[in-house]
Amino acid sequence: MIATQNPVTQTGTFPLPESQLDRFLMRIELGYPDPDAERELLRWRRPARRAARLQPVVDSAGLAALQRAVADVRVADPLIDYVQRLVAYSRRGSEFAFGLSPRGALALLRGARAWALLHERSHVVPEDVQRGAPGVVEHRLREAADYAGHGGGALAQKLLSSVDVVG
Repeated sequence: MIATQNPVTQTGTFPLPESQLDRFLMRIELGYPDPDAERELLRWRRPARRAARLQPVVDSAGLAALQRAVADVRVADPLIDYVQRLVAYSRRGSEFAFGLSPRGALALLRGARAWALLHERSHVVPEDVQRGAPGVVEHRLREAADYAGHGGGALAQKLLSSVDVVG
């Protein structure tokens, strides 16, 4: 499932509780479109017609095959050790209001497997974890000093830079 979320600063929008945020594999911020893309958007006269002409890039069988392929990407024990160190650091680090859940740990591995598959590898390397980590952990981590904060972009980098790849 793909969902959109308005900025919390908009009237009538409230932050989701951690238990609900944890159910999303990743959070990816798109930001605003560049001026050329926005201009094209503004030129649309009938967006519904334009959307009707879109062609799918993958059908349901293809999506299921991709999901199976991601699940088949190998993860060696030393890489699992690395993910466990990341999770443990998030749980005990004083800069975090709360640590990554078991679901967050699984999401780190799933994201890393997908990243490896996208780069045509049948196994996960530490860089796969690191590249996927911001999207996986930013909506799961909060600063201890600002528990009401809205994300952990800096915290994701703090986590990655605080934990060695090799234990």
